[in-house]
Amino acid sequence: MGLARYVALRVGWAAVVSFIIVTITFGLLAAAPNPSVQQAATQAALEGGNPQEAVERQRQLRGLDEPLHVRYMDFLRGVYTLEWGWSDYRSQPVTEALADAIFYTAQYSIPWTILTVLLGPLIGVYSAANMYTWRDHAATGFAFFGYAIPNFFFGIILLLIFGVWLEWIPIVYRTEVPTFSLANARQLAVPVFVLVTGSIGAIMRVSRNESAAFRNATFMKTAKAKGVSPLRAYAYHVMRPTLVPLSTTLVGQLLAIFLGSSLLVEVVFGIPGLGRLTFNALVAQDTNLVLGATLLFTFLAVVGNLLEDLAFTVLDPRISYDDRDL
Repeated sequence: MGLARYVALRVGWAAVVSFIIVTITFGLLAAAPNPSVQQAATQAALEGGNPQEAVERQRQLRGLDEPLHVRYMDFLRGVYTLEWGWSDYRSQPVTEALADAIFYTAQYSIPWTILTVLLGPLIGVYSAANMYTWRDHAATGFAFFGYAIPNFFFGIILLLIFGVWLEWIPIVYRTEVPTFSLANARQLAVPVFVLVTGSIGAIMRVSRNESAAFRNATFMKTAKAKGVSPLRAYAYHVMRPTLVPLSTTLVGQLLAIFLGSSLLVEVVFGIPGLGRLTFNALVAQDTNLVLGATLLFTFLAVVGNLLEDLAFTVLDPRISYDDRDL
């Protein structure tokens, strides 16, 4: 099996996975009681009306009286054509609400991801090259500190220091600031630093441990004997094999932090992004908006795992595609 066929099959399998997840989501929604129907029955009872008639009217209005397979096909069509319904909490289509939130989430997620992907492996390899020195101990201490401290707690501490006491950054995120401006970079600096600190620790440790196995390898001794500079030797002969096992954990760790920590960071710093939108939708019991956010996170996870597998195959040419599981 060649690379092109493997990539095509892997993309097809990702599409099948997303289809299975969407089907399971529909099954859970169909089995759960619809809150708008219950609300209509309660409202009718309070106003002296007939709750049963209100329930039937609400079911007809929302298409719940249709056969299950008709609702399933409508649900699939809506998901894949991005018609994800109306958000009662935001009073706008769900896709527009998610697009507005993504705009603010991307402003700190893109620099956070770039810094983590660049700095994590580099510092890990540097730590391995200076193993058991004060530089290695300093990097190890930083990694454990970032891995151990909760992001929301660290964010509150930094917000108190730089926002309340020193007044260097605004306490609440200001949406009126231009996106590409120094003021926006200043108010996003602390959230990005908090997320980088939380995500870089595990990547640094994996990079350090993996690269430590190659620093005394035969090919490194050969490179040094041929007069290859240490920087070139580590860049070509240590960094690349280190990235292979790292690629299997990098996307998963970033997605876990993106789904969990970004919500807490957005709540702490008042950023109107995806995490805060999902949290407010849960509090307001906005089913369509919660479903839309869930589908968005699901698709991000599927695409992230697809990119992870593709990166794994590109980085290690020794891999036989015939032995790979899709």
